[in-house]
Amino acid sequence: MGSERHDLHPRERVEDFLERGWWTDETIDAVFRETARERGDALAIVDPANRVDLLGSEPRRLTWTEVDSEVTHLAARLLELGVGAGDLVGVQLPNTIELAELYLAAWTIGAGVSPLAMQYREHELETMATTADFDVFVTCQHFGDRSPAAAAVDLLDRLPSVRRVITLGGAEEASGSGLGADLLDGMVQHLVPGPATADDCRAVEEHRAAHPVDPNDLVTVCWTSGTESRPKGVKRAHYDWLSFAWSTIDAPRLVADDVMLNPFPMINMAGINGMFLPWLRVGCVLVQHHPFDGPTFFGQIAREGVTYTVAPPALLWGLLHDEATLARIDLSTITRMGSGSAPLQPAMVRGWQERHGIGIINFFGSNEGMGLMSSVEDFPDPDRRAQYFPRYGTPGVTWSSRVSEWYRLKLVDLATGETIEEPGRPGELHIWGPQLFAGYVHGDELGDPLDAEGFLRTGDIFEIAGERREYLHHVDRAKDLVIRGGMNIAPAELEGLITEHPAVLEASVVGQPDEVLGERVAAVVVVRPGSSLTLDELVAHLRSLKIASYKLPERLEVVDALPRNPVGKVLKRELRERLRAESAATTDDKENADV
Repeated sequence: MGSERHDLHPRERVEDFLERGWWTDETIDAVFRETARERGDALAIVDPANRVDLLGSEPRRLTWTEVDSEVTHLAARLLELGVGAGDLVGVQLPNTIELAELYLAAWTIGAGVSPLAMQYREHELETMATTADFDVFVTCQHFGDRSPAAAAVDLLDRLPSVRRVITLGGAEEASGSGLGADLLDGMVQHLVPGPATADDCRAVEEHRAAHPVDPNDLVTVCWTSGTESRPKGVKRAHYDWLSFAWSTIDAPRLVADDVMLNPFPMINMAGINGMFLPWLRVGCVLVQHHPFDGPTFFGQIAREGVTYTVAPPALLWGLLHDEATLARIDLSTITRMGSGSAPLQPAMVRGWQERHGIGIINFFGSNEGMGLMSSVEDFPDPDRRAQYFPRYGTPGVTWSSRVSEWYRLKLVDLATGETIEEPGRPGELHIWGPQLFAGYVHGDELGDPLDAEGFLRTGDIFEIAGERREYLHHVDRAKDLVIRGGMNIAPAELEGLITEHPAVLEASVVGQPDEVLGERVAAVVVVRPGSSLTLDELVAHLRSLKIASYKLPERLEVVDALPRNPVGKVLKRELRERLRAESAATTDDKENADV
């Protein structure tokens, strides 16, 4: 992949976006160093409160000056281990201070990073390391009751590009991993955070002078969720990341006085663009959290005086109706929260605003560069904020975020290829702008994700809405549509209606194979503790909402939890496969009975 790590965007695009002012010559590491100089001894970052349970070492709190020094120290250690400009560093670390420092250290010396979720095991590591050609792999000695480092070492003979395994963390974390002293002294090197020396500063500056960091160089390879197929490596440069981050700075109106609590793994768009890059740009406090745990999460909000965080819709919906828990937790410092990745219930968004004075910001994005935000400023009505996103470019309509002037949107009819201008007609969203990614790893083998005009084909179905056609209403993922007897049914719409039932905590709607109609609607739900639900009760609830009868579920499955990938998205593929297998078994039983 070496040739794919420089000059990611074509020169014409670079010159165009620089001239427009949408890109600058900044690099992410340069933004960090400037913020560190400005913020100095102000608190910068806080470790997860449960770090001892995760890694066996105590949580830390560092100022911007201290982070800057440790980043330089780590950059010098990476150089000593042969990591340099153009290398790709595979990373599997939890949300800790060291994870943030490793990213910044790698970018300081011109290396890129490819982060992996902590839930990933040998199969995923081998797939991603061989696809993207990791040069080194950085992980932790132990994580809970397992050793990611030992797993990586056992796999090394199948990772031909990986030159070395590096572990990173406190000195006490080098023990108890199951790795012998010979491995720690040989193929595995343990690095401990520390302040930079004069020699460290000199070595890093000499390297940077000889190998200047270019904003068009590879900075990350993040991985698509892989809910439907083999994950794709999404390549990004400093240019597009820094442009993309303005969307998640402007929507919540982040400033240096904010305290952000980050519950997202910093492995993709949500954690990196939603939390990490805004933190670097505005110089506020970043409180890390991993993995998601309710009591720890709410304890951090109260203890750290968190002003802004993000949470999944199901958590916010459930908490809104849990008076006992709300009475025990302190949310008094929270001024706004973000949510998304699934449809937001208007009643949930309205409830938080009217009962607690907290505005819920509606986010919708992707690793490739789709970024739609419904902020409190643009959508003061919580019901509209839950249901709609800005249709950037609508004549005569302005929006508060600067990115609204940069992005171009269009809806395309999947059947005819026509651009849609009228309300109520579903089409695939295509988007263009400086936030788009630079392509996939080995993209020539994967097909072009862009249309003939250079717009990203998002795979998401929207409709135009609003009195001035100024809104976009999300219908569903194109591949998730249920087609029943020739009628398209949007699961996202149904899921939002189903979760309004008082017994339902979470819901996912998929198509169940049917010989006559093609597919029938199946609802898979998680009910609230102490509650129950039958198909008849669910159908009666939906009928009361006056929806079309062809959309009504014909099967209900109540489960303890919905299957999710490491970043929290529901694995609808697993649900469909389960229903498909059950349908096949039923058919076999019927045929055997007939015989």
